[in-house]
Amino acid sequence: MRNLVLSFSLLAPLLGAADLAGTWHFEAPPQQGPNGQTRPGRQANYVFKVEGNRFTGVSFNATSHQDVIDGAIEGDTITFKLKNEWGNGGKGAETEYKGTVKGDELTVGLANPPQNNGRGGRGGFGPLTLKRISNETSYIMPPDLEHKPFGAFKPIKPNGLALTPPMGWNSWNKFAGRVDDKAVRDIADAMVSSGMKDAGYQYVNIDDTWEGPRDKDGNITTNQKFPDMKALADYVHSKGLKIGIYSGPGPLTCAQYPASYNHEEQDAKTWAEWGFDYLKYDWCSASGVFHPDEMKSAYEKMAAALRATKRPIIFSLCQYGWLEVGEWGASVGGNLWRTTGDIRDAWTSMLGILDQQPGREKFAGPGHWNDPDMLEIGNGGMTDTEYRTHMSMWCMLAAPLLAGNDLRSMSDATKEILTNKEAIAINQDKKGEQGVRANKNGDTEVWKKPLAAGTAVALLNRGGDTARMSVKWADLGITKKNPKVHDVWTHKDVEAPEQLTAQVPSHGTLVVTVR
Repeated sequence: MRNLVLSFSLLAPLLGAADLAGTWHFEAPPQQGPNGQTRPGRQANYVFKVEGNRFTGVSFNATSHQDVIDGAIEGDTITFKLKNEWGNGGKGAETEYKGTVKGDELTVGLANPPQNNGRGGRGGFGPLTLKRISNETSYIMPPDLEHKPFGAFKPIKPNGLALTPPMGWNSWNKFAGRVDDKAVRDIADAMVSSGMKDAGYQYVNIDDTWEGPRDKDGNITTNQKFPDMKALADYVHSKGLKIGIYSGPGPLTCAQYPASYNHEEQDAKTWAEWGFDYLKYDWCSASGVFHPDEMKSAYEKMAAALRATKRPIIFSLCQYGWLEVGEWGASVGGNLWRTTGDIRDAWTSMLGILDQQPGREKFAGPGHWNDPDMLEIGNGGMTDTEYRTHMSMWCMLAAPLLAGNDLRSMSDATKEILTNKEAIAINQDKKGEQGVRANKNGDTEVWKKPLAAGTAVALLNRGGDTARMSVKWADLGITKKNPKVHDVWTHKDVEAPEQLTAQVPSHGTLVVTVR
């Protein structure tokens, strides 16, 4: 999903050795949540231990912790690095900081902030001012952030679900924190009335911000936006559809609601009792409590909890493609796993994600799929031609097709793109192979996807002008003479006995099946 949780783990030290030692605290103003809810502001704590003009320490908040290294004090100025073992996608990273101290007030920021971003530092966040709250110089992990060590990792067998890429809808791209019971019911109605259900869409998935506090026994509850989750699930099921929910392995979700850390079995049981059929499990704050070598086990723990309920629940790993997830995602019980960061409703974002898919095809197949993130079709940031390319390429990739628009108010063009049964048939082909880029020449690309009966071929024009594109069947390994060629967007057969030649519009994609 998206890292809305601000992992502002700055570790700031200061002034003379004795003046810096202690525990320092920063707390941002409360945040206004959906439907008028007020949530606590972002908090950060820093513990520094001084030895002469050198110091060490740790920075921690509800979502992360980082070690302070190379700390040095000169007068009232300090410099140090934060060592983030989760930086660079779990490969580790170090970031330099500097600060100044005046009494019990410490100001710390990036040592080398980006220039001219207009917002005062990396990601739009300027220096923090911290207050000393005690002279304590040792850090102990809070009891609620402790977990038992995992045993040796052992792969688990597939759950037998998602034999073709899951199809449905997810609330985040359009509704984000505004999603509520009524919106989900409306979307279920619209999925049926629009023809999307008939086209193969099945799951109505609630993303983040549904969560309420845990009760006295530790069971997760819902907030006021979702008064009765079981009744909502029953309603979606009454439409012949299935329903999905969201959580994560850390203490908090990306939007800082309660997640499933140390409550995996309880939460899985609750979701099963409510009647849920799909779980999106988003890493987010898990970086604050797990080490990179624990990621597999953290995901497998939830997979085991889901299976213990005896309810068939699709398991979607959302961890942004870190740590070569394709190599192990299926072994922890995942049916799909994100391959990149979050998509945006923009041509450049969609292409950037597409460019990260070649080479991952070896990890995809029935029951286990690479997930390049949800569809943005119909949200307004791209043209219909670009959205048609978005749909075309996600179908070629055998990607999960999770619409992210408002199904209640789709244009005819959006509906036609999302419900193109010939394109969907390529995506849902039972052979289960992910398409590959067969050729790239400047702004033009040729992709191919083996099908149970034939081959799908896509001609993609990334350039700003119409391009004349051509590909010989023999170059794609298609040896049958005079094959049957069918255009999935015009729904017409094409005469192309030896090769395909076409004028492809700017940002457009021609997709054909060759049988």
